[in-house]
Amino acid sequence: MKVKPLHDRILVQRIEEKEQKRGSIIIPDTAKEKPMEGKVMAVGAGRLEKDGKRIPLEVKVGDRVLFGKYAGTEIKIDDNDHVILREDEVLGIIG
Repeated sequence: MKVKPLHDRILVQRIEEKEQKRGSIIIPDTAKEKPMEGKVMAVGAGRLEKDGKRIPLEVKVGDRVLFGKYAGTEIKIDDNDHVILREDEVLGIIG
């Protein structure tokens, strides 16, 4: 399935943290926190101003970004967790 975000929204695929084992404690998947880092998979055309001028996005496809724990809307595409969020919900670009 292919998803194209609109306006100033971006599609981000969550990057799962590598599982670390300490001792013999196993943390179930339901108790783990959601990763706040992801890879940008698709971007919209940009924010539209009141005068009709379109402002392009700073993030681009392939960027690694940080975003808030509860930011955006979660969706599942081909059994992978993705988030659609506005560019202003991105906290920073890693790289």
